[in-house]
Amino acid sequence: MIYNFDELPARRETESIKWNFFDEDVLPMWVADMDFKSPEPVIRALQERVAQGYFGYAGQLKGLREGIVERLASKYNWFVQPEDLVFMPGVVTGFNMAGQAFAGQGKGVLIQPPVYMPFFGVANNINGIQQEAPLIRCADGSYEVDWDAFEAAITDQTGMFLLCNPHNPVGRVFRRDELERMAEICLRNHIIICSDEIHCDLIYSGHQHVPIASIDPEIAQHTVTLMAPSKTYNIAGLSCSFAVIQNAEMRKQFQNAHQGLVHGVNLLGLVAAKAAYCEGDEWLSQLLVYLEGNRDLTYDFVNEQMPGVSMARPEGTYLAWLDCREAGIEGRPCDFFIKNARVATNEGAAFGKGGEGFVRFNFGCPRPMLLEALERMKQALLQAGDPKTEA
Repeated sequence: MIYNFDELPARRETESIKWNFFDEDVLPMWVADMDFKSPEPVIRALQERVAQGYFGYAGQLKGLREGIVERLASKYNWFVQPEDLVFMPGVVTGFNMAGQAFAGQGKGVLIQPPVYMPFFGVANNINGIQQEAPLIRCADGSYEVDWDAFEAAITDQTGMFLLCNPHNPVGRVFRRDELERMAEICLRNHIIICSDEIHCDLIYSGHQHVPIASIDPEIAQHTVTLMAPSKTYNIAGLSCSFAVIQNAEMRKQFQNAHQGLVHGVNLLGLVAAKAAYCEGDEWLSQLLVYLEGNRDLTYDFVNEQMPGVSMARPEGTYLAWLDCREAGIEGRPCDFFIKNARVATNEGAAFGKGGEGFVRFNFGCPRPMLLEALERMKQALLQAGDPKTEA
């Protein structure tokens, strides 16, 4: 089946947060939600289940655990057991549960800003201590781990390292040697690793996602890996994610951390996940080609046509991290683009230290929509820099 990713969405009437948060004339290039229909096998599986007419409490969905286990083995040479999987409504739920289980009150949670906004809530939610080891921004706009800062941020109170890989928002896909070094430091300091790998299927040519727990059995025994079909197959609204925890005692601690507040995944979320993982590869392979084209278009356009704005080429995700610090914008760049271009982006400062003067831009959309958004932003910058316009 050939999928048409150029089809413009009609999402104003779909209760979409992305499309309905701003005025109707604003192009929403912000929240990490793609504007593509989900794979046909997912839609078909949901339709068939809805046609049954029964929506009671969901138990185990036959074949889902086995499908995920097979997928991890084939994609990453990572061999886990079906019982290693713990299902939950979302990855944010998962890393907060991990914080409750392995950091706890008074303990430290180590993060690497600029990073996904909900990471900043984990320490606060457990009455813990937030510890930061900011990434280093290189001359070409890419990011690397600051190893001195990473080790210096660790104290006797550090209980958990919260890793984002692929990294949101900077687009890094960490190499095996980087992951090995992070893991070695954590194991040496008796720190549990919780790895948010929700974007692991969205990797571009020349790069390879390596689950940190797949590197070594000892690392696996100290790691919680969080994955989901939600970003990959654009089914976030169905709220289905899972943790891979190969240490049985850790798995029990993690499950106990729900404290009566978090339970399983709804039935339709499970149905969609199984269809996506077992039948969605054709759609995904076509999507990756299309997204890589969007990524390259965005990279070229921003660096060549948007005065004062630059970006590095993302290695993974469908998110671009735009540096607007040389654009002469007064105030927050996101406010400038809303007001002058009618384009919504995420404010960079919300991603923590190092995000000031940046915006996060979602290029996971049909190409005509992407081009319109970029052209609007370009024209806003040109007009702002034109003395005649200012007069």
